[in-house]
Amino acid sequence: MKDRSSEADARIVIDDLLRQAGWDPLDTSQVLTEHHVADVGRVDYLLLSRNGRPLAIIEAKKTAIEPYTAKQQALPYAKKINAPFIFLTNGELIYFWDYGNDDARIVNSFYGRRDLERIVEMRATRKPLATIEIPDYYIRQGETRQVRLYQKEAMQALDHTVELGKRRFLLELPTGTGKTDLITLYLKRLFQAGRAERVLFLVDREQLAKQALEAIQDVLNQYSSYWFKAGMERQEQQITVCLLQTMISRYTEFTSGYFDVVIADECHRSIYGSWQTALTHFDALHIGLTATPSMYIERNTFKFYQCRDDQPDFSFPIQKAFQEGYLVPYKFASGITVILAEGAEKDDEEYDPIEFERKWTNEDTNRKMMIEFDRLARSNYKELAPGQKISPGKTIVFAITKHHASRLAHYLNELHPEHKGQYAEVITSDVPNADDLIRKFKREEYPQVAVSVGMLDTGFDCREVLHLVMCRRVRSPILYQQMRGRGTRTADHIGKQKFVIYDFFENHKYFNDSDTDIFTGAGGGYETKKETKPPKPPGNLIELGLQDEWLHAVAYVEVGPGGERVDKREYVTNWENAIKAAANVDPIVQKVKKGDLLTNEEEQELAAKLNCPEMYFNEENLRRAYRNPGGTLIDFIKAALGSLKIKPREEELTENFQAWLVAKSLTPQQAQYLSLIKNRGIAKGTIGIDDLFQPPLSILNAAELGVELFGERGLKEIIKEMNDSVFEKKAG
Repeated sequence: MKDRSSEADARIVIDDLLRQAGWDPLDTSQVLTEHHVADVGRVDYLLLSRNGRPLAIIEAKKTAIEPYTAKQQALPYAKKINAPFIFLTNGELIYFWDYGNDDARIVNSFYGRRDLERIVEMRATRKPLATIEIPDYYIRQGETRQVRLYQKEAMQALDHTVELGKRRFLLELPTGTGKTDLITLYLKRLFQAGRAERVLFLVDREQLAKQALEAIQDVLNQYSSYWFKAGMERQEQQITVCLLQTMISRYTEFTSGYFDVVIADECHRSIYGSWQTALTHFDALHIGLTATPSMYIERNTFKFYQCRDDQPDFSFPIQKAFQEGYLVPYKFASGITVILAEGAEKDDEEYDPIEFERKWTNEDTNRKMMIEFDRLARSNYKELAPGQKISPGKTIVFAITKHHASRLAHYLNELHPEHKGQYAEVITSDVPNADDLIRKFKREEYPQVAVSVGMLDTGFDCREVLHLVMCRRVRSPILYQQMRGRGTRTADHIGKQKFVIYDFFENHKYFNDSDTDIFTGAGGGYETKKETKPPKPPGNLIELGLQDEWLHAVAYVEVGPGGERVDKREYVTNWENAIKAAANVDPIVQKVKKGDLLTNEEEQELAAKLNCPEMYFNEENLRRAYRNPGGTLIDFIKAALGSLKIKPREEELTENFQAWLVAKSLTPQQAQYLSLIKNRGIAKGTIGIDDLFQPPLSILNAAELGVELFGERGLKEIIKEMNDSVFEKKAG
């Protein structure tokens, strides 16, 4: 006989967790409790399919019991009634056991009814991946493209690991080698093989979301897809594209089994702190994509993707991509004026960009940079791409600030009055029609030059780019390689053979980069004639695509095309006043105030309305003003209206802990132990070795048990990692 009273508290929690996953514990057509199984005994919970067949049993234990230990008790029940799945839980930890295929593993929530039915249905029609042919060609953007050899090799490597049962996979490919095309082709294989029905594609920038959706709707046009935005109602489509920032606040609306596959683009940015909850919540096949060299990827990323020896599962070196003609090589413009004067080196990671602009550039140097670029580019563009008809060819200029960008664009347009101000365009978050300008830059003859701050240095794809103009200092090795990668894409239709980097700040010398000795972040020296610190791996510096080493350090926001400085507090006050006023008259803001979800059209209309001249209220500016890199437009509207539900610290830490725990490869005993000691960390905000020797943990013999499970050194390491990942607030 079981001691029912000892499980009563756990049962209350379990019933609530079932409701969150869409089950009604009181509806006997869905859930049976205390179900008698002939010759075996009673099942705590039996979950039924819509046609009344057993789907899963739940074995409930009291909180003090590690649920994994109940495996062999639960298995005879499941086999007897032909329930393919088992959940083991004590109300705190949930294990999902697909006992015919895998061992039990920790998940964040129960699966929904449709999740379990879908797995059963897919199993019935599943085909070996080897029977699905890898195509030689595919159609993309209206043209026939060849599947490259390394893309085929990457797909074969993925096939191999999927068939072996590995559930996480890390893919490293340099910028410009078609990661998005590759992954859409691979998703098609998974769909065709009956391995996937629902896919989540996570990105961290709007530009990447647009590009991902474009590729998906091109290559996977027979499968339904949509972009899930912060204020939108969830849709039941097969492929969901979503910003990481949005999913952080919305992931609880999905069960852990909702998606079969989760793709994380630039995944090295996602595996830490609260950001990781948006990934680890989903018990799926996880495929991480990155262009970042492995030496700059944190170990947590490799651990999450279960990589051996801190190496990706598949990588394609950039040198090989150049050698084999998959990327276009580059050269540096020689003899150009160096703007960064002797003594201008600063070791500080953070500095004021406007002060930097004021000190190291002025009207004369800005004009001189543009004249020199224009003269050189117009003389060499035919050598770079004989088929390029218009001079000088597509160009990206990287500026320091929005004000700086507007001055550089002004001088370029001054040099070409015949184009009536359309030769060069500023593209920043404050340009209301930025998307239209990006489309024009990619597809039309003019503008020839795009001048930007932070918007085009990562995740922007235009194959025809022949010139990159660096009018700013770069010290992040990841960002430097991303910026350089804007020019590496091939463009056979214009005969593109090379592109030129005009580096007015000698960034390439800092990284010791040249066209003969390519800087890849792995090995190689750095310029040593000055006392220059070599670039270091980012550590706690989180590059979430916000291009923002100044997020916390600077007290102002740059707004408008001219980059006017507005104090952050003043900007927030203006924002709050504008939203409170709009809440009285604007029907869309009123919907947000009531907590109603918006349509895609309403969200777009609202964003356009707020990002109008004078106000320039947009996500990027609001993230800077609020110093919150993960905020969405809807979050900031709710904050202004005072309706944003701030999670209690305890709830936030519990979620962070659960996400961290799911990402780890731990024994059940280790997981149970860490669940036990985490409450001390939540109460104090941190946990130390000393706490193991103090009540209440000393009563449970926590120190000795910890050493037994992890070893003395291992216990110290796991507690440090728990503090770093769960309890300490990181930048961002």
